[in-house]
Amino acid sequence: MNELLWIGFALMDLTLVLIIYRFFGRIGLFGLVVFNLILCNIQVLKTVELFGFTATLGNVLYASVFLSTDILSEKYGRKAAQKAVLLGFVTLVMTAVYMQIALRFVPAPGDFAQPSLETLFGFLPRVALGSLCAYLVSQFHDVWAFHFIKERTSGRHLWLRNNASTLVSQFLDSAIFCLIAFWGQFETSVFLEILGTTYVFKLFVAIADTPFIYLARRITPLDERPGAEDAA
Repeated sequence: MNELLWIGFALMDLTLVLIIYRFFGRIGLFGLVVFNLILCNIQVLKTVELFGFTATLGNVLYASVFLSTDILSEKYGRKAAQKAVLLGFVTLVMTAVYMQIALRFVPAPGDFAQPSLETLFGFLPRVALGSLCAYLVSQFHDVWAFHFIKERTSGRHLWLRNNASTLVSQFLDSAIFCLIAFWGQFETSVFLEILGTTYVFKLFVAIADTPFIYLARRITPLDERPGAEDAA
């Protein structure tokens, strides 16, 4: 039941973005960007069958990164969103470097983890490179487009800037990432299928997050309520 599991996973992840934001505010969103970015670059190595197509995991978590940065853009401005993008970039670089160092350690005779770590993180540099390039281009475009549309519509039509900025950004992300990470790793037909389905599934989650960003706009995090600093 991959399809039901995928839909449930998407709804759970988007809901948790709001819960984390409610309790931890913008710091929580920064943490989510880092967490989801690292985890989705591990999950993306797994291919699954969804709705009759071959797709990679990770598209749900990556789509929620866009929701997090859109909330930051909407409520805290361009600089806050760009800071989250750069934080995600730095942590992904650190993850790739640290895991390559970990793989260089000679394992003990009774170690059982090395082969599994090599399978996952031996491929990570190429995935990380693709993700870094795609992430920077798509996220900075998303932040720019979000504020461009917001200025042109005088702050109205949140649904428009949320979806329009994300739809183009997700296409840039999918195209750049798949070309760098997967070109030559699969047959051409499978590669094109992965590229197409990756974008379509990210697109679905991006559209599904529209009510969530409206809910986020109505949320006042606990640490931003009047008297929160005095209570702390």
